Amino acid sequence: MKIAFIGLGNMGGPMAMNLLRAGHTLSAFDLSKDACAKFAADGLPIAASAAATLDGAEIVISMLPASAHVEGLYLGSDGRPGILEKIAPGTLVIDSSTIAAATSRKVAEAAAKKGVAVIDAPVSGGTGGAIAGTLTFMVGGSEADLERARPVLEKMGANIFHAGAAGAGQTAKICNNMLLGILMIGTSEAIALGVANGLDPKVLSEIMRRSSGGNWALEKYNPLPGVMETAPASKNYAGGFGTDLMLKDLGLAQENAAAVRAATPLGGLARNLYAAHSLAGHGALDFSSVIKMVQKQG
Repeated sequence: MKIAFIGLGNMGGPMAMNLLRAGHTLSAFDLSKDACAKFAADGLPIAASAAATLDGAEIVISMLPASAHVEGLYLGSDGRPGILEKIAPGTLVIDSSTIAAATSRKVAEAAAKKGVAVIDAPVSGGTGGAIAGTLTFMVGGSEADLERARPVLEKMGANIFHAGAAGAGQTAKICNNMLLGILMIGTSEAIALGVANGLDPKVLSEIMRRSSGGNWALEKYNPLPGVMETAPASKNYAGGFGTDLMLKDLGLAQENAAAVRAATPLGGLARNLYAAHSLAGHGALDFSSVIKMVQKQG
């Protein structure tokens, strides 16, 4: 297929490369010239603009930071038209950004009026999953549109779930990320407590991993430097999933909880802790750096 891919960040770039390696014809774009140059060097064709990626595209995939970026891309902003005006009827749009469910529904409704199908398909699995092609996709939209997208999604992920109608994928994603944020804080507290008592963090992490406290952070994303070589913690918390992105997702969860009057006290606390961590100057670091808040100093 000919695919337009917009958004080449830590997640989007590797996802696009997996599609290219699978034999699809891609035209990609990112506002970051550095990101474009990085993936162009790996053979990814780069277009001059987001609109320029659309020529002949059967599928459009976007992976952007927030709701405002997605709405601006497709529907336009500040008097500038969005690319929806230039997407041909019959095209399938796959938005893998993590945004508000209401924004996904807004874009899908506007697209439907122009004969363009949209599914929201946010992902889980981190940068490692994006590189390895083992992401989990949480899809909102019609079953028929998901089946049309499935051959493409399978080249980027190992698990594909149909969460429900438009926006349902986003709701599933914010529930997942709220839990992830809570788990990372709890895991950080437990490791920091053990280290403060003189325990070897590798031994403690393995004990907890194989016990009732086991979770994804202990399996694949240990927050303490030196425990897990492949984790961002052992790379000065570079790359991975940024603190500010986690803060954004926790904020989306709290907005949604308020809208449906759901009780999420731990989610609210996690959001406040990540806000404090960001204000302390750690917003660009991987979200596992939250352990810095609870580590014993000296």
